[in-house]
Amino acid sequence: MLIVTTNDIPGWEIQRVCGEVFGLTVRSRNAFSQMGAGFKSMFGGELQGMTKNLAESRNEAMGRLMNEARARGGNAIVAMRFDTTEIGDTWTEICAYGTAVQAVPVTDAAKYTAQQLGYGG
Repeated sequence: MLIVTTNDIPGWEIQRVCGEVFGLTVRSRNAFSQMGAGFKSMFGGELQGMTKNLAESRNEAMGRLMNEARARGGNAIVAMRFDTTEIGDTWTEICAYGTAVQAVPVTDAAKYTAQQLGYGG
């Protein structure tokens, strides 16, 4: 599925707007990893465990976003964004959202991209 953060897709024609779609996940943070992250943040450096957890959460939210877009008949998502919210001291909500559309390639470059994505062409 083609997903862009822009409001249109250069070289593609949006033929139908399928509606707003989103994918959510809520993760709890382990108390021990939070303590370790607290110590690490005092001395600098990447918080690798938290980075990995955030990447997994974003991927999960994106998967749910794509599933909802397909269920609404979309083959692409425009204006995609992420939103992250802390819920209390131990939970983090990750939301991926955008607009599901049906888009067709109209330029040679877009047709090539469509073929690479498995759209045909």
